[in-house]
Amino acid sequence: MYTSFFGLNEKPFSITPDPRYLFMSERHGEALAHLVYGVTESGGFMQLTGEVGTGKTTLCRSLLLNRMPNNADVAVVLNPQLSAPEFLEAICEELNIATPEPRGSIKALLSALNEHLLKAHAEGRRTILIVDEAQNLAPEVLEEVRLLTNLETSKQKLLQIILIGQPELRELLARTDLRQLAQRITGRYHLEPLSREETDKYIEHRLQVAGALGEVFDAGAKRAVYRLSQGVPRLINVICDRALLGAYSQGSRTVNRTLVHRAAREITGEPDLQKSWRWVLPVTGIAVAAMLIIAALAWFNAHRETLPAAAPASDVALAEPAQAAPGPATVIEAPTELEAEETAVSLHEQLAVAREITSADAALATLFEIWGIDLAATSLPACEYALTLGYSCLSDRSSWSGLRRLNRPAVLELVDRDGDAHFVVLRAINGGNAELSLGGVSVSHPSATVADMWFGDYQLLWQPPNGAAVSLFPGLQTRNVLWLRESLAAIGPQYRAEPLDSDIYDEQLEARVREFQRDQRLDVDGVAGKQTQIIINSLIESDNTPRLTSPQLAQE
Repeated sequence: MYTSFFGLNEKPFSITPDPRYLFMSERHGEALAHLVYGVTESGGFMQLTGEVGTGKTTLCRSLLLNRMPNNADVAVVLNPQLSAPEFLEAICEELNIATPEPRGSIKALLSALNEHLLKAHAEGRRTILIVDEAQNLAPEVLEEVRLLTNLETSKQKLLQIILIGQPELRELLARTDLRQLAQRITGRYHLEPLSREETDKYIEHRLQVAGALGEVFDAGAKRAVYRLSQGVPRLINVICDRALLGAYSQGSRTVNRTLVHRAAREITGEPDLQKSWRWVLPVTGIAVAAMLIIAALAWFNAHRETLPAAAPASDVALAEPAQAAPGPATVIEAPTELEAEETAVSLHEQLAVAREITSADAALATLFEIWGIDLAATSLPACEYALTLGYSCLSDRSSWSGLRRLNRPAVLELVDRDGDAHFVVLRAINGGNAELSLGGVSVSHPSATVADMWFGDYQLLWQPPNGAAVSLFPGLQTRNVLWLRESLAAIGPQYRAEPLDSDIYDEQLEARVREFQRDQRLDVDGVAGKQTQIIINSLIESDNTPRLTSPQLAQE
């Protein structure tokens, strides 16, 4: 639609993993070098992780198209939510190995695969297995991956394996029962988002590949894109694509910061509420002083026990402005309800004051404190430490209503009107208000105001069943399936799947999961993923579990 308007040959910010658009930042260059090493050196077992949208799949496509050895046979598994036999069958299909009889026999599949690998090795060919979205592998399947590493000659491994996944993959492989597999990984690399400078270059790179001849995004727009995306390439693409459409609709050949912020609001699906409130700045010196006192009281109310004793606000006297005529001191009386509403400190102003204490680390520490976990007690990264205690971190994107359904305190990234990012903790939702923690200081604001400054990213903590934060899907047999049956039945008889003591994910259980997902307005796919499990937990766990609202409200 907008390509000809900007003189482009094609849309520059498509989210499909096109290797032509691969921007080789320093981090991506190092990651690709690790992957190339994994496919060119015999015996390599590599692990590549990164947040959602950081470019892992694009790197994998570039590896397959441009860097793969000529003597390599490659099996790519893109959907790892499979049972152990299905996983092995998928590898055999990729390598054109006839499915052995009896079908579904792990022993027969491993034997056929081993025979193929030995033959390929004798012919001087190497075999490579790439598993994308590997964080979704069930523990039973990961055990089969470990067994695949046992296929070897006296001198080298017959199969080279590359696991690509989100940060949860690191947490999964840190489990005690998977340590044998983790110890066999010879190379690890975690792909970080782009820096501010790299984000600018990334935007220009994609525009140039698409045929742009001049500057399309001005400097302010690029800064806004970085603040809103935090350097995650997929988010950069989505925001920039929408911003180009917005500029086209206005007939502007340059994208500015205002268009970028408007695009980000449209992407989240939240209404533009920025005009629904006003913070009226008083113009007299006394009114300004009153506002500052009210702000100080609002900020430090949670810590008043630790502050020196002070006179009540109604007794506070302010000196008159310099060079004013002599006279009695001015006394600030307690504001009326209307005056309090007019002089209330906005969330934007509070974030500006709290700039130094609204870091991601500070917010994460507060979130863990809500769950009774002291991060000062460990030197491990927060989410790795949580895993050792039976908890799991979840980083994802959602709408405000979706976050409310998850019903867990969460770290949110808010963007103020200057485009600066702040990390806060959403502690609770009470009616139409959101209770926030800003660097440990509690404040309350209308949920609509918070939602207007939030662009969908969140991080929360939860307790997965039996300590295993894995998706549950049809055909799986595990004790977590038993938990799923019992939990759904406890929520309501309409979700009960017989037999209640079965640990097999059968068709009846899939139908009940789909019904539950439909009622909770989740993606109806029959797979009990992390979001589905968290909502189930929210509806059945004890009152000691931190929640945003009561279980009854969460169901509404």
